Amino acid sequence: MKLNHVNLTVTDVNAARNFLEKYFELKCQGTRGDAFAVLFDDDGAVITLMKGSNVSYPKTFHIGFIQESEERVNEINRRMKEDGLNVQPPVRSHGWTFYVQAPGGFTVEVLS
Repeated sequence: MKLNHVNLTVTDVNAARNFLEKYFELKCQGTRGDAFAVLFDDDGAVITLMKGSNVSYPKTFHIGFIQESEERVNEINRRMKEDGLNVQPPVRSHGWTFYVQAPGGFTVEVLS
């Protein structure tokens, strides 16, 4: 059995959707205006985004995108920095990793 669906409540569905499409190549398969979007990855995992007005996740809550190499982690980090996102350089921890606050109010970990 594998986890293959996560629903995130976000303050801005379109901004969160664009972020996930741009940096993690998720594909949007449907929306309901500005209130809902459903995105798929290449392995069939589903992330749904639902609009919420008071979004508050616990401090340590995050979703992660595991990359095939440290070079790919570095590339995503560089692209995010160039686009003006507030990201720190990757560090060696439980892998080669960094965290970023995504538009919409949730945290993403990128690691290899």
